Formats: sequence, structure tokens, C-alpha cells
Amino acid sequence: MTKRYWNAYQKEIAEDHYFYERSCIRQTFFPGSEAAFLRIMREELHKDIKDEANQHTCTGIGYHSDIVPLETTMTVVARLFSLMQEDGYTNYVPSCVTSFGIFSEMIDIWNHQPEMLEKTRENLYKATGREFAIPSNLAHPSDIIYKFREELKKNMKYQLVNRFTGKPLRVVEHVGCHYAKIFPERGIGNAEFPYVLAGMIESWGGEVVDYPERRHCCGFGFRHYLLQENRGYSIANSKKKFESMEPYEPDFIVCNCPGCAMFMDKWQYTIAEMENKTYDKEGYGIPVLTYEEMAGLLLGYDPWELGLQIHQVQAENLMNKIGIKYNPDEKYRGANGKILPKPERPSVLKQ
Repeated sequence: MTKRYWNAYQKEIAEDHYFYERSCIRQTFFPGSEAAFLRIMREELHKDIKDEANQHTCTGIGYHSDIVPLETTMTVVARLFSLMQEDGYTNYVPSCVTSFGIFSEMIDIWNHQPEMLEKTRENLYKATGREFAIPSNLAHPSDIIYKFREELKKNMKYQLVNRFTGKPLRVVEHVGCHYAKIFPERGIGNAEFPYVLAGMIESWGGEVVDYPERRHCCGFGFRHYLLQENRGYSIANSKKKFESMEPYEPDFIVCNCPGCAMFMDKWQYTIAEMENKTYDKEGYGIPVLTYEEMAGLLLGYDPWELGLQIHQVQAENLMNKIGIKYNPDEKYRGANGKILPKPERPSVLKQ
């Protein structure tokens, strides 16, 4: 009998009825991405997804920085699961890949150490009077977009194709370490062949760039970045990736981790200021998108509602290649309807 090895690289993703947990840092870095995901789920895919108002941090950065103890993190995670149970859901969808890794770790510990599960139940009840159930399905939002990528394609107004040349856009996909490396079996394609972003790119007309440092860390590293003295190590990791992808001339980078997207965007500005260097030929830098921003652009969503103006590397050149329509006069219009002052331009990176 032929063994189907690829089956080991798949994962079960629930069809509907999701409990959505927002990310602490995503709402600071890229606030339009979570709103775009919810819009895609409700308006494009017509799925039931709960956006709970009483949610809170998973302790992720504090936990991985050895500030928040394990048992505290377990209790915090248990309270989040109790909100899901209270709302009548069983399919948990955390926005952040660090949260995804945290939940995967806690569930794994509880499965192997039932005494820790009982201790967590006791701690949660003592602290809050609440009870919880472990989710029947845990999926990252990028898993869900991947799962329904062909259905979304039917609604898309654009493709990942250069309208001037007719050729596929060349896309660097960067998968967060906490998605594919902590518990490889919980990611599509595992750590060896992560396909969650590559599948979107290929389905939507683009070409995935395979370059030497494709699986190298973005450089975030939590403890490395949190300490100012260690930030040189962080930026050196990102620089290594940029130097590796530069000869392949990618049109943009897409990430499924908020930290990765932020660092690969902001470090390009930093390197430009430090070394008078950009990693594209025209001096604009390589745009960095979240997967929701990529999907939203192709669906025809307003790029300023997606929050592209918040990025350090601007995306107008990319949108022009695709043929996306946008109004430059609306770029800095605030929520109150007034045009905000334009930010100061970088000294090197073109805007």
C-alpha cells in the first residue's frame, strides 16, 4: 500500500462557528488587519464568528520573556477558554501566532499532565468562579483564509499579477516561528514545508520566492528586542533575510505573524537610516503585508481602511503594479473625517 506522506502535513480546520481572540500587539501595529479578517469572514465567507468584548492578553510576550509564570499563563488561557464556552463556541481562533503557540503549548501540557489541568481548573475557579472547556478545534486565522482561498478567489477583483508585464508577482512568504516551529503538527505543512501563505500566493496568481534564508527568524526574539542592548542582534537577523532575498527582487513580503510583519517593515526604515541602504532597486523598500491586507487588497477593500498608510514601507508602487484603485487624497483622513498632518518623511527610504 502506498503511504500518503503529505497527509501528515495537513491539519483539521473547522468549517464554521469560530470564537475569535484579538491580538494585543496587532491592534497597535496593524489595526486594520483584524477588522479586515472579520469582514472577510462575515461578508465574503458568511461565517459565524464571535468577537468577544471581554477578552484579554494571553500573556505571550510576558510568558516567553520569563516574566509571567507558567501556572499564571495557564489560568489566563483558561479564562479565555471560559469565555468561548460561555458564548457557546468550541472552535478557537487566536489572531496572533504567539497566542496560537501559547494555546498549543498549554493544551499539550494539559493532555500529557492531567494534574496540571486540574490545578488550572482549581486556580481559575478560585480567582474568577469560572469553568472552562478545551477547544475542540484550534486554528490560526491564516489557516482559515488558506482553507477558503479558492472560495475567496471567486470574489476577488484583482490577482497577484503585474499588469504591466502580465507576469506573476514575486512574493516572499514569511511564516512566524510560533506558528510552524513550536508545535509543527499544528501548522499546515509543519515546520518542514509550511504552506499556509504559499498556498494563498499560488492560488491568487503569485509566485513564491524560494531564497536561502526563507525559514530564518525575522529577528523579533522577544527577550532580544525588549532589552535595548540586544536590539543589534534583532536587526542583524532581519538584515540577513533582506540580503538573502534581495537578488530575487521580490515585489512584496507577506507574513502571518504581527511581530514578523512589524519588524520586517520597520527594520527596513532603520537599516536605510543607518546604512543608506534599501533592498529594492528604486529605493522604496520591499512592502510588507499581513495576509489579511493581501486578501483585502485583492478583494477590493480600501487600502487606507486596511491601514497600509501605517506601514513604514509604503505600498503605492505595489498597488500600481496590481492595478488597485486608491485615492491618495484619502490616505491620511482620520476617523473623525479630518485630514491628519502627513508624517515626516524618512531621509533615505522613498515614500
